[in-house]
Amino acid sequence: MDGSNGSTQTHFILLGFSDRPHLERILFVVILIAYLLALVGNTTIILVSRLDPHLHTPMYFFLTHLSFLDLSFTTSSIPQLLYNLNGRDKTISYTGCAIQLFLFLGLGGVECLLLAVMAYDRFVAICKPLHYMVIMNPRLCRGLASVAWGCGVANSLAMSPVTLHLPRCGRHEVDHFLCEMPALIRTACVSTVAVEGTVFVLAVGVVLSPLVFILLSYSYIVRAVLQIRSASGRQKAFSTCGSHLTVVSLFYGNIIYMYMQPGASSSQDQGKFLTLFYNIVTPLLNPLIYTLRNREVKGALGRLLLGKRELGKE
Repeated sequence: MDGSNGSTQTHFILLGFSDRPHLERILFVVILIAYLLALVGNTTIILVSRLDPHLHTPMYFFLTHLSFLDLSFTTSSIPQLLYNLNGRDKTISYTGCAIQLFLFLGLGGVECLLLAVMAYDRFVAICKPLHYMVIMNPRLCRGLASVAWGCGVANSLAMSPVTLHLPRCGRHEVDHFLCEMPALIRTACVSTVAVEGTVFVLAVGVVLSPLVFILLSYSYIVRAVLQIRSASGRQKAFSTCGSHLTVVSLFYGNIIYMYMQPGASSSQDQGKFLTLFYNIVTPLLNPLIYTLRNREVKGALGRLLLGKRELGKE
């Protein structure tokens, strides 16, 4: 079996960090700890947002979706990475690789769009506060979340087959720790200019368009905040948006670098560590950003913990 194309390829070998065996042991411990913390942090955000009635608002509805995305995102690739780091077997089945690529692209696309939706939520909250609950009604919130999920999945359905069906002429070594699009494109034995062009166009729609929308939303938000006469009011408004802006910066800083130059033009080593950051560090930091900078979440955590203690005493 020559594995010249997707229909005959049975597996891939994820080289990952195998050229640095001394680093693999360190990475295994660090990534395992970070992964467990990310699971705990994002699960906590979901539970607190669902259990505390004070957090049953549009902002925390979308934050719950973001935390669920982060959980799914890390789980789609980190367990496989830990398995590969802990032994000599670096293989992944073709089906497993296809699923990993689909989830990675799909969930990444959903997050781009969800961050734009969250920016719109902040725009309405600050620029039209008196009409906030009327505009951001439950039906609209569910609709916006559904659009984000639907478009992200559709984008992945378009990009994954194009990447997987590139002729590889028997090559099955992927110089990455997961089945990621730029790394898979580099394994092709034919010119990938047309594919990279297609990927770039789709990336503009899914990655850059939401970013432009976010920047426009925050330009209106900043203008509205500067018109607030009260210093405490301005501080509260900026604090409300600060967490979201921090998450946007972390997310887009990595994804634009990786996916707006998908082929051989990007450094392979840089790509690995940026993907690692994007895959584990960002989901780990998001719960910390939203809890440390947000009095409502900290208050909800306190109420839940105190409630459990009181029940325990009874």
